[in-house]
Amino acid sequence: MVTGPTVGVFALQGDVREHLHALDRLGTRALPVRRPEELDRVDGLIVPGGESSTMDKLARIFELREPLRERIAAGMPAFGTCAGMIMLADRLLDGIEGQETLGGIDITVRRNAFGRQVDSFETGLAVDGLDAPVHAVFIRAPWVEEAGARVEVLARVPASAPEHDAAGRIVAVRQGPLMATSFHPEVGNDDRLHRLFVDLVTQS
Repeated sequence: MVTGPTVGVFALQGDVREHLHALDRLGTRALPVRRPEELDRVDGLIVPGGESSTMDKLARIFELREPLRERIAAGMPAFGTCAGMIMLADRLLDGIEGQETLGGIDITVRRNAFGRQVDSFETGLAVDGLDAPVHAVFIRAPWVEEAGARVEVLARVPASAPEHDAAGRIVAVRQGPLMATSFHPEVGNDDRLHRLFVDLVTQS
């Protein structure tokens, strides 16, 4: 049975299907968002993993960029994963020329901070608000270089991670109705982070 809020998934590029499936498993009304009129119908939005520079370009082409910025600034809950974290960050390091973000979270992120595709790794990750670690998959992921005073740090790379040079780096944050992770919670069948976000949308 589908109940509760309608949660959109930015659907111009990235891991759209996986996020829609996670929302379906939770019994949440899910909607792919490609145009401003679809954005108007959602109570919250997931910005998936993918290629952040391509997302930026496509958001402009489909005239979604400014409506997205306006909805986020007005308090719409949003959850960015991997490239989505970059899109929700106020500041970006190592972006391509002309690349911009939607903003909303007072963080500085470094694009492709963990390296190339071959440097991808997986690790168990303790996340505040969850009673057991999540299986975190990092694929050409960003990390948070700097977080503002209003940002709640939810997770850091553990010392036991295969990518030892990244130990202690911030990889999950929340600021008010906005959440972001460096990793891909849509991979696998652990929907606890999606549940946290749906709860956040419901409470907003």
